[in-house]
Amino acid sequence: MLRTMLDRFPWFADMIGNVEIGLAKSDLSIARLYAGLVQDDGLRDRAFQLIQEEFERTRAAVLSITGQSHLLENNPVLSRSIRLRNPYVDAMSLIQVELLRRKRDGQDTAELNDALAATINGISSGLRNTG
Repeated sequence: MLRTMLDRFPWFADMIGNVEIGLAKSDLSIARLYAGLVQDDGLRDRAFQLIQEEFERTRAAVLSITGQSHLLENNPVLSRSIRLRNPYVDAMSLIQVELLRRKRDGQDTAELNDALAATINGISSGLRNTG
């Protein structure tokens, strides 16, 4: 039924396409670094486990609905573009995690806040959305 909806309902097809793009832009190894900012080990592990499981369920559902074997299989141009941008976005994410760690440790300076704002802008530009 979902494949029929994908073929017959443009809104549903757009929604699945947007979810697929979001999944393709996601990087759980980078997300794990952000999760590392949570000091409570138990909370961090439980929350990240839920995120990881939901990511995998959603990915499997999108692939099943679209009939693809991997994300963006039907959009190789976008897939390549994301692959080429990721190293730059990843570097900014690594910097951002460190800056957030410093801010949480009490280093709340104008320079640090400016650097954080720059990483937010850089990551959202690199991902071509708000991140």
